[in-house]
Amino acid sequence: MPLVRISYADHSDATDENVISKGVHAALVSAFGIPEDDYFHILEPHPDGRGLVGPESFLGIKHGPSITFVQITAAEGRSPEQKMALFKQIAENLEMCGLHRADIVINLIETKRENWSFGNGEAPFATVSTNKV
Repeated sequence: MPLVRISYADHSDATDENVISKGVHAALVSAFGIPEDDYFHILEPHPDGRGLVGPESFLGIKHGPSITFVQITAAEGRSPEQKMALFKQIAENLEMCGLHRADIVINLIETKRENWSFGNGEAPFATVSTNKV
């Protein structure tokens, strides 16, 4: 049930957003055990990296002009080990896509399952309280 937003520097022919998206999704399937068809991504290309801002270096990690932001909103409940495995797998998969692992910044936002609707205005994981105040 993750919702993934990927903001990346689009260097025209050098960037294949489908490969980047599939690399992130494969990591989610592997590390979080999500179903293959749980695939909701927002891809935000930034021509020549315009609009993507980051420091040249942070925490000893040097960033280049192809900085890529991966923001994942997912249901809460994964262990720190699963999160670390996810981050590592995303970095490895996107490195195989031609991105530098130092340029991949990942942010995980956790939310309760009841906060999700996948269509029709339905909230399949929400329970309705019958208590009236």
